[in-house]
Amino acid sequence: MALKKVNFEENEEKIFEDAVIYTRGKYWQFRLWLTKERKYARFSLKTTSKSTALDKAKLYYHELMANQAAGKTYYSITAKKGVELYLEQRMKHVESGLIVKGRYSTISTHLEHWLNFIGRDTKLKEMERTDCEDYYASRTKNKKELPVSTTTIENEQSTVNAMMRWLYKRGEAYIDGFDFTKLKRKDKGLEANRRATFTDDEFKRITVAINEYIKEAKKDINSHTNYTHAVAAYYLAISSITGLRRGEQLQLCWNDIEFLQHKEERKRSFDLIKITVRGITSKVRSTRTFVVKDSGFFMGLLKLQIEKSGQNAKESEMREKLADQLIFSVNTKTSITPRIIGLHFNRLLKLAKINNSETRDLVPYSFRHYFITQRVNSNLPIAAIAEMCGTSITQIEKTYYHTTNEKMVSNALADYEYINGILVPR
Repeated sequence: MALKKVNFEENEEKIFEDAVIYTRGKYWQFRLWLTKERKYARFSLKTTSKSTALDKAKLYYHELMANQAAGKTYYSITAKKGVELYLEQRMKHVESGLIVKGRYSTISTHLEHWLNFIGRDTKLKEMERTDCEDYYASRTKNKKELPVSTTTIENEQSTVNAMMRWLYKRGEAYIDGFDFTKLKRKDKGLEANRRATFTDDEFKRITVAINEYIKEAKKDINSHTNYTHAVAAYYLAISSITGLRRGEQLQLCWNDIEFLQHKEERKRSFDLIKITVRGITSKVRSTRTFVVKDSGFFMGLLKLQIEKSGQNAKESEMREKLADQLIFSVNTKTSITPRIIGLHFNRLLKLAKINNSETRDLVPYSFRHYFITQRVNSNLPIAAIAEMCGTSITQIEKTYYHTTNEKMVSNALADYEYINGILVPR
């Protein structure tokens, strides 16, 4: 359909027979009447240069006409709607056991950050591959919010592009991903950068800080704020002694925990705790059971929840009542949020006087790194560590079995000899 308009202003230019570009403010816009859909295709060309606008408009024109000929519609859903459709699909994967709820929650969080950046009402079919070049800068500019690690942002970008590929295949977008700015990589050869974790001295200071944090919060657990502080601190303490992934830990119920026995050793007492990670909550979708030593954190949290409930029943009876309830919850129905965990983690690092936490990428997950690294350095068989932590031997070797000063000394002092063709330690 040819344009009815014949005379054009200085800020207008005809493209072929049925399209026009024009300025709105500083930027050039594009408009084309789509006969089949009986509506205009309108969008910004995102340039103040007329020559650039003409070049881009011609490309868009041919693309739109080709799509029309192929039966594709121009009508575009918004970024918000695209995220909703993708999350619906991912929820089906949860229901069919392809991914766990924790992974779904992570995907949802990643896409929420992207919506805040791109704009919820932005049309998917108007997006260009370069629209997310400033995503990293946007995510890290607000110093008042919790610090975001480079790894976290990389994971978010991966999630966004996975969604865009899915939407592209279904004709809801014209691009199958964004060209995110390549982030500066850390030198993987430096052992300090291999995994963001703590030194032994830092870990001791953090443990002391956690105990003080809990003690202070317990002074008035009827205060919702104090109770939340205590539960968050117990979460971090238990994370440090179990090496659990966040999703696995947040979905633990009391019936996943078994108190085996209380022991005294070298004037120090501890509990042996048997933990079952259900396959439905595990990242690798495989149930595993392991035992850890606990200096009273599980029992302390259990007693706190019994006290909070206000019931005078026996401890064994209360454990039965709490059996199906989430361990790390302030309302027994929903887990505390990652944001709450991150908030109290940062406060504890300050109390423990941990230096350069932001530049070292220290996050709550660093407790898992420390847990695994300590067992590697204790010469626990890698197969046993992998089984306990729900990961592969290859993963342990590749990312945790790195050389530390302690291990280098141990290797230097090791002495071997051949006996009947077999290498054995002396």
